[in-house]
Amino acid sequence: MTQRFESGGLVHDEAGVTRDRTYGYGWWAAHEFAVVDTGGLVFDEDESQVFMREIRQQALVALQEASVALLVVDGQFGCTALDEEIAGFLRKQSVPTVLAVNKCESTKSGDLQTADFWGLGMGTPFAVSGMHGTGMGDLMDALVKPLPQRAVGADDDEDEPLRIAILGKPNVGKSSLLNRLARAERAIVSDIAGTTRDVIDQRVINHKREYVFLDTAGVRRAARVSKGVEQMMVKRSLKAARRSDVCLLVLDATEGVSDQEMTLANFIAESGRACVIVVNKWDAVSEKDDKLYRTSKAYLENRLPTVSWASQLFISAKTGLKTQQIYDAVEAAAKNHRLRVSTSVMNEVLEDAVRWQRPPATTTGRQGNVYYCAQVSTRPPTIVIFCNDPDLFGASYRRYLEGQLRKSLGFAGTPIRLLFRARQRQSRSAPGDSD
Repeated sequence: MTQRFESGGLVHDEAGVTRDRTYGYGWWAAHEFAVVDTGGLVFDEDESQVFMREIRQQALVALQEASVALLVVDGQFGCTALDEEIAGFLRKQSVPTVLAVNKCESTKSGDLQTADFWGLGMGTPFAVSGMHGTGMGDLMDALVKPLPQRAVGADDDEDEPLRIAILGKPNVGKSSLLNRLARAERAIVSDIAGTTRDVIDQRVINHKREYVFLDTAGVRRAARVSKGVEQMMVKRSLKAARRSDVCLLVLDATEGVSDQEMTLANFIAESGRACVIVVNKWDAVSEKDDKLYRTSKAYLENRLPTVSWASQLFISAKTGLKTQQIYDAVEAAAKNHRLRVSTSVMNEVLEDAVRWQRPPATTTGRQGNVYYCAQVSTRPPTIVIFCNDPDLFGASYRRYLEGQLRKSLGFAGTPIRLLFRARQRQSRSAPGDSD
């Protein structure tokens, strides 16, 4: 089931493939969380089952760290004695547990497959398909219920310093940029790729505003990353980016956008971080004019579509060209990252967008209907759109709605998340507007 995440667990029909605790990161509605995939629990001491005791120990450690546990059972195989044993063990724990009946690929027979598991006493069994994603919406709703809610006003921590991660390939000038912004030789600068080997924190005061810049190690393609120190460097870099407020994606103006930089852009967008694209070494480009500038901006939007909403700066860390504009771009991105729009205004924009272009109908004549929307979270702005059936809204129409929301409400410099939820027409009343 964790294979639903981009870097999910290894999947194979053989039992015992997953041994260690595997961590992934995800989000749902207003919650961001870590998911820990553990090996299958077996309580019998069978000498033929290698590492079963160690796998069990790893699973118990993960359970102690968890805010909620997910018990996954096999809907095709039916309820087994081991399922009952594990359920009995989990009922004795203080961690709330949600029951998922996996391998229910058919929505019609899902209720029949789950009926056998009511006897486990774990509450409602959710019929899901980890392979196809069927039923995952209801399961995720149940999983995030026990998670702590973000306190009111938690988004308004403007007095805290902005955390800014500097990301990019090796040798694009990240450390030079940090030194320029810090007005000091904080990081070692060299033409040798891989000079920076750990995340370097630098506090900078600019116009009485405090920033924390995180200079990260250069991230190469996974196939080229050697095990050991470099692998740890990359993990720490990505972790720093995930915990930052804004990411500076640094590119080399003398080179084209590489596949690895496209991957980094995807990572920033999927992590929900605000972003500013910084094209360094602009001083090394000859024959610069307005046409080249416009062509370069269009090229970046085409090569980095997942962060097309990010502002672009063409700078030189070596000469200081336009480096001070980074502060203004970061502030604007962070402000929109924390932007909360009133429900009434957002629904006006949504109604205009739907009126201008109706959702496409299916070949069977089914028409998607949008009822209302509400923003449920910030950092990044997350909007729930209530409709008759989320499956009727394809990727192109979802992009259209996002584009209309951006056009009318801004959100420049930040990703926005649109969650489509099924809701009956009689439940149209919108939640009260607290703004």
